[in-house]
Amino acid sequence: MTKLDQINEKILRELGRDGRVSNLELAERVGLSPSACLRRVQDLEKAGIIKGYRAVLNRAALGGGFVAYVTVGLNEHTKVAQETFERAIALAPEVRECHNITGAVEYLLRIEAADLEDYKRFHTDVLGTVPHVNAITSYVVMGSPKDERA
Repeated sequence: MTKLDQINEKILRELGRDGRVSNLELAERVGLSPSACLRRVQDLEKAGIIKGYRAVLNRAALGGGFVAYVTVGLNEHTKVAQETFERAIALAPEVRECHNITGAVEYLLRIEAADLEDYKRFHTDVLGTVPHVNAITSYVVMGSPKDERA
């Protein structure tokens, strides 16, 4: 396993801020030679600590921008019920994140839709038709003063 020393933590922080930073610039920021920096980044990738690189999209500029967090409770607490739900959700492009959580409900979803009407369609035609769904609570995002998801 790759050791997470202070330099590796600096590398991860910098890549988290800007995944497109050049190796030369990254090396300067963390105080390494370019070759040593590249080796460390490759080690972090091989170890699975860095899983990939993504573009952060401006959904509003793409004609979307409606975001809601949705909790979903199931009427059965079985492996089959969870697998059925997870398979259905994996096919829904509006679901950008799905988390199995502890507490009063089983799942927390982050939904991105074009607008309220599009979200209503998803809520009714997708979530409303998934077997074992017992409770749905929607929390509409009105603003995101801090969002560090990559």
